[in-house]
Amino acid sequence: MKTRIEIKNKNRHFHRVTSWKITASSLVLLMLLAGNSFGQQKLAQSGFDFLNVATDPRAEAIGEAVTSLEGASTSMFFNTASMARLQNDLSLSVGQVDWIAGIRHFYGSVAIKPFGGEYGVIGLNFRSVNYGSLDETIIANNADGYLDIGSFSPTAYSFGIGYAKAISDKFAVGGDINYVNQNLGSSITNINTDGSYTTSTSKLNVISFDFGMIYNTGFKSLAFGMDIRNFSRQLKYVSESFDLPLIFNLGVSMNVLDMWNIDSRSQSLIITAGATHPRDYPEQVNVGAEYTFMQMISLRGGYMFNNDVYGVAAGVGLHKDIGGINLGIDYSWTPFTGGFSDVQRLSFEVAY
Repeated sequence: MKTRIEIKNKNRHFHRVTSWKITASSLVLLMLLAGNSFGQQKLAQSGFDFLNVATDPRAEAIGEAVTSLEGASTSMFFNTASMARLQNDLSLSVGQVDWIAGIRHFYGSVAIKPFGGEYGVIGLNFRSVNYGSLDETIIANNADGYLDIGSFSPTAYSFGIGYAKAISDKFAVGGDINYVNQNLGSSITNINTDGSYTTSTSKLNVISFDFGMIYNTGFKSLAFGMDIRNFSRQLKYVSESFDLPLIFNLGVSMNVLDMWNIDSRSQSLIITAGATHPRDYPEQVNVGAEYTFMQMISLRGGYMFNNDVYGVAAGVGLHKDIGGINLGIDYSWTPFTGGFSDVQRLSFEVAY
């Protein structure tokens, strides 16, 4: 995947370079048509790639194969339809991702179910990226090939509102509207004869949309899901046009202990799989598993096929109901290859 910032070794020098009565078949057709459009796009041509970084530790720990899983407020980062059957009246989550190269992602989400969910579930979400203070350079005719001219601090963030509703006992839909902003600071476009610089600001924002659905088959807990994320207009920095990292996901999951009629409140073993069709990198297949004991302790593992920098993921979750308030903490670990540091995610959740 291409990014807008090029890292030079350890010195951290950077060059700026219609109706509510939607049928399942019509929504599926819409998503399939959108998915087919990816084949007409070039790979590695998207921007705002911080949107590709998974936030929730649970999702990452099971290989990001969460498209068909019902969840809480963090579902808005994956498939908003997943929060249509929110178990609590309110779900709140905040977390942090210790990404590569010292970059940190922060996020939060909240979902509420007014009137017992009769009119659906409403949610708010945000994410931001802290790239730190970076050395700014320009190309120069010297021994190093560049000249230090100070530092800059790029920023990126998004916030949005989501809505999900269970249309029937089998079918749920959801969607988000998000405001996305990225600021790479001021770029030097010319060196004047008096030694001063002519600069231009590299800042863009856009409105993006996410859509998703989940279909419960009626056979035990077997469910299918699909979603499309980061749909927006095209953007341009100076003369180069690019799109957001549009991605189309399909997923299937099931609590396999249902086959033996084991009460999920005592223990469950969810097996899940997903296929992703992104705009900016090759297709991937993700698989994962989550074992939960007494709705308190969860052990998770996953694998992402056809990924050139990471594949294995693992994690754990601890949740406890105290006085009608459910408190939870989730953690995931993802080892990277190619000299990158391992990535860790941590989140806290409150629901009641």
